[in-house]
Amino acid sequence: MKKQKVVYRFCRYKGEKLHARKEIPYELKFSAQLLLDEICFNWNKQKIVEKLNHSIETGNKNDFISFSNAYKQFVWE
Repeated sequence: MKKQKVVYRFCRYKGEKLHARKEIPYELKFSAQLLLDEICFNWNKQKIVEKLNHSIETGNKNDFISFSNAYKQFVWE
């Protein structure tokens, strides 16, 4: 079976020049990053709490210690 090749052809545009738009404002980028960080933080915290509660229900002391140490990073405020 022959290998298929992809060939791209560049055709020069003969119309008016297009100007690129400005970048997204810094404030919008920053607020979006903060929002994503908060969502990730809450999701990770929720997952660790679920694992911590499961280790309490099952009585697994080693898992409880490891998850409680991980949970300390979320409540050090």
